[in-house]
Amino acid sequence: MTEYDYWKIFPRMPKKVTIGDITVRDGFQHEEKFISTRAKKFYLDELIFAGCRNIEVTNLGNPYLMPQFEDAEELLTHLRGDRFKKRCAKKGVNYDDITLTCITIREGAVDRAIRLKEQGIGPDRILMMVSTEEDHHFANSGATLPEYWKEAERCIKKCTDAGIKMCGTVSTIWGSPIGGATDLKDAVEFTKRWLEIGAHDIEHADHDGSASAPEVYRYFSMILDEIPDTNLHIAHFHETKRVSSASVLATLQAGITNFEATLGGLGGQPANFLDDSPVPGTGEYYYEDPRYVGLTCLEDMLVQIDEMGIDHGYDVDRILWLGRQMEKTIGRRLRSEAAINGRTLKEGHPKFARPGLKKLKEKLGEDPDQKLPEGWGAEALLPEQYRP
Repeated sequence: MTEYDYWKIFPRMPKKVTIGDITVRDGFQHEEKFISTRAKKFYLDELIFAGCRNIEVTNLGNPYLMPQFEDAEELLTHLRGDRFKKRCAKKGVNYDDITLTCITIREGAVDRAIRLKEQGIGPDRILMMVSTEEDHHFANSGATLPEYWKEAERCIKKCTDAGIKMCGTVSTIWGSPIGGATDLKDAVEFTKRWLEIGAHDIEHADHDGSASAPEVYRYFSMILDEIPDTNLHIAHFHETKRVSSASVLATLQAGITNFEATLGGLGGQPANFLDDSPVPGTGEYYYEDPRYVGLTCLEDMLVQIDEMGIDHGYDVDRILWLGRQMEKTIGRRLRSEAAINGRTLKEGHPKFARPGLKKLKEKLGEDPDQKLPEGWGAEALLPEQYRP
């Protein structure tokens, strides 16, 4: 007989997960308008109050290149302030459980993070990134892979001394928007290299929506076979073909417990235009249509995981509300279906019922719960030719 228990079929699949939010950094970096500092503070606060404990705050790179993040220090100062800490205590949030992450692709940004840490407002964790496909890596960092690995090793030593954790990202695992097909074995090796030089954890990134569910399952199974500590691994998916929910499911089936997402599926390559002016960003866009660029949607991922009965620690309804507010902030319809349609309700939607059913059943002499005609057998008799 077929095994129907999902967790027996996939014994590594978790009953509890952690979902980090990266809206205010990765989500907003793609927007061609400046998102106000007030709005950024609002979403940082509300995401934390709704259950997020791992949150990306900003990018500490040169604001000349990415002016969306010219308010980086103000955001960190806000989250390190007594007022925010008091609000956390009032809402029952243990401030010490919150991890604030900043992106620091190059060493200058790492040094900036360390200076901010010394000032008392720095991040708990920062992130550097390698791509297994070197053209993509060069487009993002301006460095060769060997040059960057040495820089990352140097930066991790600095961070360890400063009390900052380093997340090492491995990108283009399932393919590159510039170089095309890639080899999963390279990403496994790069993961080991990050850990060898002292990274605290690894973000495994599909940066252009190249991943397919079978290859996602294969890759994360390979990772956990060789590096079984699930605390070390974070899944990061982009959505370009409406298949990332399948990738999330495959990742769960493989046994990964940590994910990232953005409200509304916002995000992608840093903008090279902001408000009324061209800006450097990371150069020419490597996509044709911005409507089909973004990350895994937090609202939809959360509903998917919640309805599987997996613990996640979020107030789902609050996140759905935040998703609707985000559409007003951005000024367009975003990619979440759950923010619009809500969750699957066990009690249904009685307001949509057609009137008259009760009276008709009474008129026909049917019991209120009767679903089959009087006189039919208690169970269906399946014709022999259809039996197993």
